[in-house]
Amino acid sequence: MLERTRPNDLSSFWMPFTANRQFKQAPRMLVAAKDMHYFTDDGRKVLDGTSGLWCVNAGHGRPKITEAIQRQAAEMDYAPPFQMGHPLAFELANRLVDIAPQGMDHVFFTNSGSESVETALKIALAYHRVRGEGSRVRLIGRERGYHGVNFGGTAVGGIVANRKMFGTLVAGVDHLPHTHLPHLNAFSRGEPEHGGEDLANALERLAALHDASTIAAVIVEPVAGSTGVLIPPKGYLKRLREICDKHGILLIFDEVITGYGRLGAPFAAEVFGVTPDIMTTAKGVTNGAVPMGAVFVKKEIYDAFMTGPEHMIEFFHGYTYSAHPLACAAGIATLETYREEGLLTRASGEIGQYWADMLHSLRDLPHVIDIRNIGLVGAIELEPIEGQPTKRAFSAFLKAFENNLTIRTTGDIIAMSPPLIIEKEHIDQIGDTLRSILKSID
Repeated sequence: MLERTRPNDLSSFWMPFTANRQFKQAPRMLVAAKDMHYFTDDGRKVLDGTSGLWCVNAGHGRPKITEAIQRQAAEMDYAPPFQMGHPLAFELANRLVDIAPQGMDHVFFTNSGSESVETALKIALAYHRVRGEGSRVRLIGRERGYHGVNFGGTAVGGIVANRKMFGTLVAGVDHLPHTHLPHLNAFSRGEPEHGGEDLANALERLAALHDASTIAAVIVEPVAGSTGVLIPPKGYLKRLREICDKHGILLIFDEVITGYGRLGAPFAAEVFGVTPDIMTTAKGVTNGAVPMGAVFVKKEIYDAFMTGPEHMIEFFHGYTYSAHPLACAAGIATLETYREEGLLTRASGEIGQYWADMLHSLRDLPHVIDIRNIGLVGAIELEPIEGQPTKRAFSAFLKAFENNLTIRTTGDIIAMSPPLIIEKEHIDQIGDTLRSILKSID
């Protein structure tokens, strides 16, 4: 393992989504990673309870992925994606289509989840225009949704802190209500029982308010991850699909977090039995090793653009690093790792049940007001300290790191999404550490 020393000056780097002043007073510095663990600059081995940032699904430092990146860097470091191609881009796209929901036959490559969302929204708007329905310009998101941090994704997103500083964002956006009903569904395992169709029927109200002929697309996360693991009640996503079909509205699933095995299938669309028209992914597509995103679209959407003179560009959109050779190499090796080790379905088996049992064993601890789980995702919601929202969960985050465990917090919710290679002994360690922490914090 390479030795790293702590930088002598932390001032220059403006850290994202971080309490910068607190961090720079007491840095938490990671210097290496392998399989289920990070290693810190003070020599500690820290269990990764969050797959990095929901992305390292196959665990850290996987040899097949590392070697593929090294080989590709030596062979061809970069190739332009505009009017040029390289073989790995087409191979990766084909392999992704092989595991995608049936009918999602085309892939547009990006570099992140945020870019995947912007791409999906632009595809939706342009699709209606090329079909002669240019009046469809409105986008519908959902309260407490997270769709990245670019202007379009922030606009359709519904996390107040992410929106409040940035003005009007994108015009013509409205929001469905969120799906979190703790008074009805607290301590649910998997899909909650109550509220699904009623919550989805809010789309009918928006269609009536705005006129359905003005709505281009609805975008939702199958499971809202970054806002605290909000799992849709039974029937919710199917009802959204029905309403979208009725009114000619495209349905976009943001699977940046739920994709690539997190819920026990390649994509959440399969888990919930609902196929969207467009699907955004990123994170797990390369196991976090190289930034990449992939937007899946149904064949009829792609075909709608393939008209006019053949020498003309059909869709004026893309990125300098779309289908970057190193990312494609990492993506292919990642898919091979998932397949060889059965990781895309592992969360649906015994390990997923063991994970659920551990989480729900914590329900009687101090300040716990809800626990929810699906696949290898879980959330523990804590009662906020009066007048100090987020402080209790942040205290748990700091104590967890001191006790060699990484967790995520959002508001007063602890969110966890461990690598899919997790074993029972790791789950026991997470449970024991959380039990100790939750007993100790005020």
